[in-house]
Amino acid sequence: MSNNAFIYNRIEICALTPESRVSSSMLLVHMFYCARRRISFKPEKLTLVASPLLWYCNCHTGRDVLRLDEKEEAAENQVNKGLKKERFPCQPILDHFDQQYGQELGDLWTSTRSTLLNPHSWQYGVMLNRFTVATDIIQILQSKGFSRFLPPTDVSTLLCDAHSLVSKSKYQAANKVVLSPHCISKYLLGDFHPQTLSTSHAFSQDQKSNTLLSMPHPSLQCYIHPYPMRFPSQAHRPGQLKQYYLLNAASLLPVLALQVRDGEKVLDLCSAPGGKALAIMQCAMPALLCCNEPDPHRQEWLAKTLESFLPHSLNTRVIVSAQDGRCFGMSEAAKYDKVLVDAPCSNDRSWLHSGSSQKGAHRLKERVRLPVLQAQLLRSALSAVRPGGVVVYSTCTLSSSENYAVVETVLNDFPEAEPDDLWEEIAIPLSKYFAFSPAHPGHGQASHRPSLQSRNRTVSSYSHRLGILVVPQPGKTWGPMFLSRIRRR
Repeated sequence: MSNNAFIYNRIEICALTPESRVSSSMLLVHMFYCARRRISFKPEKLTLVASPLLWYCNCHTGRDVLRLDEKEEAAENQVNKGLKKERFPCQPILDHFDQQYGQELGDLWTSTRSTLLNPHSWQYGVMLNRFTVATDIIQILQSKGFSRFLPPTDVSTLLCDAHSLVSKSKYQAANKVVLSPHCISKYLLGDFHPQTLSTSHAFSQDQKSNTLLSMPHPSLQCYIHPYPMRFPSQAHRPGQLKQYYLLNAASLLPVLALQVRDGEKVLDLCSAPGGKALAIMQCAMPALLCCNEPDPHRQEWLAKTLESFLPHSLNTRVIVSAQDGRCFGMSEAAKYDKVLVDAPCSNDRSWLHSGSSQKGAHRLKERVRLPVLQAQLLRSALSAVRPGGVVVYSTCTLSSSENYAVVETVLNDFPEAEPDDLWEEIAIPLSKYFAFSPAHPGHGQASHRPSLQSRNRTVSSYSHRLGILVVPQPGKTWGPMFLSRIRRR
């Protein structure tokens, strides 16, 4: 879990000889799980059971031996210094959520609320980077109980048996290109070499040509755990690629819905911090991926993410832009095959723990203005995509005013835009991983276009076409994540 991350930076490894040292990353992972087994949580405080494995001499003081009581005190100090402060909910935000989501989600809000208020229960996904060698990462993940999200059999079922507006032939093509089966077993045949876990074993930029020639067929590989076990992150090292990216697995659903294929031109309109752009590059090799982020600080974050995971040989394919996302529809009209709009939103997870009541009240004022911005971005995306192209709109909020209402408003302004039904394509096949909210009853009843109503007959079906919503639940803590796919005729 995240509170244990301090262990990596707090213990100095001085007792190992140069001959016996393994790579630093592998040792950190080993220490992470060894320490994790010895940590016990009590209502009063966090205590660490003494273990010889965790004690090493202090090279700076020259002391080779510590008395038992000093060891215990040192361990407790390390824990207390490294622990993040307990995250308490922001009361104005929580009160607002109770009122809004209690009405919109009904009885589902009670369990969603308890999950969002308990960060220790949150699950984490590990997305592998296909531009590096991850043989031993897979073995470690599997040994710790992680399993592959969207294994090849599920992907095939997802894309071939879905009953959406896309034709069966297109699904078969997507199955071959977007998420082709990529057997894990071929990675599990060799001997186990712990030293390969280090980021130094990842492909350097000097090996970029060989990397592109030898890389496996595009395949999105993400591992998840049924319990809130967090895998340690890898540090950024210039010139070396990271082997995996930690994320909320629900954030991959908009990328799956986008169905990017080799050779396409793709726009990631609100790209920072870059996780979805990385996922796109795991799925296919587009001719162009434009990652747009107008905010300078977030653009720097985005650039660092791309540098950490993608080889320099992709610099001509993957570019960073700083335009106002609302202007793409005019400056680059009908240029792109696919556009992802992961819109700025009232991020429920972070806002709920936003700190002071004053900050929470300020965010609630900002929240009122967000749907206008989101609709402008979605309109711009629909203008930037070519006729026949696809736009996916997504947020990480439960708010219907930022989700269904935004999509419905823009559809009413765009007669050439047509929404896809993602319920049978994504929600049903992936229900064993994610909890999806039923169709929202507040939309599709009055303001929708008659053509949509006649094609779908029921309000429920129409609302599913507006989008699907992942709601965090006990044991399925992924989300919130809303996604809607719209095609331009």
